Amino acid sequence: MHSSTGGISMAATATAGPHPIDAPARQHLSIHGRSIAYCEYPGSGPVLLMIHGVGSNADCWNEVIPALVEGGAHVVAVDLPGHGQSGKVRGDYSLGAMANALRDLLDHLGHDRAVLVGHSLGGGIAMQFYYQFPTRVDGLVLVSSGGLGEETRPWLRAATLPGTEVVLSAIGSRATISSASWVSRRLSTFGVKPRILADDALTRLREFGDRDYRNAFLATLRSVVDISGQRVSALGQLSLARELPVLLIWGQDDPTIPLEHGHNANRILPKARLVVFEGAGHEPHMHDPGRFAKSLLRYLKLDVAIPVT
Repeated sequence: MHSSTGGISMAATATAGPHPIDAPARQHLSIHGRSIAYCEYPGSGPVLLMIHGVGSNADCWNEVIPALVEGGAHVVAVDLPGHGQSGKVRGDYSLGAMANALRDLLDHLGHDRAVLVGHSLGGGIAMQFYYQFPTRVDGLVLVSSGGLGEETRPWLRAATLPGTEVVLSAIGSRATISSASWVSRRLSTFGVKPRILADDALTRLREFGDRDYRNAFLATLRSVVDISGQRVSALGQLSLARELPVLLIWGQDDPTIPLEHGHNANRILPKARLVVFEGAGHEPHMHDPGRFAKSLLRYLKLDVAIPVT
């Protein structure tokens, strides 16, 4: 079954993905020639649009979603264009183009408004979405968000240089991943499991073996970062969100985007609240998903008991 409206069509086919709850499989929506993959978890509460960071996909929210759904939230987790199971065609991967794609997705799903939950690049996209479509945003949850300062990790800046395609191709090669997996198995026998060699991390690296994925990744990254650091800033427009409830969540030891960026945003936005996860790095939602879900449901004013596992 197919339906189309204004250049948007929905295919009833779905592909299974690993989810810790009984969840719908990935659905695929064609928007102006681009395929967007997403999962929707129905609930009676506010609509949450979960937006991941660069090089990631909707599965990064897997440990958080069950508690959000249990709390009554209506969750939509999306693979951004160029990521996960979404299409990786040549085209515009700017923040504005990403925001437009998410607007079209919400239109198709029949959601006039949503709370945007954005991690890293996803935070920058969430702020861009609010700038373009303010009447459609009920709230912003910015998780270790980009777009709030210039500093970022040296390897991200270096990845924008010419010739990076060759390096990423080597990183994602079968030989490299096999060697990394062997090292991981050996270290695990001694009770050592470095985060960079975790199964999900190796899965991400493996994707660099696909040329279309590499091209989409670099187009996305280069739209927001150059050799000097983050090249797109929302600080000048952040005051437009002064009346919007904003939740800022950061890892205390974030090596990618400094915690100070969260403090800066907290000072600018009078209705913002900053929650710092002690001992967490750039992915606080993966470091402590139970606390993350509680913080988010508290922000949504859904008073429910959530077991922490």
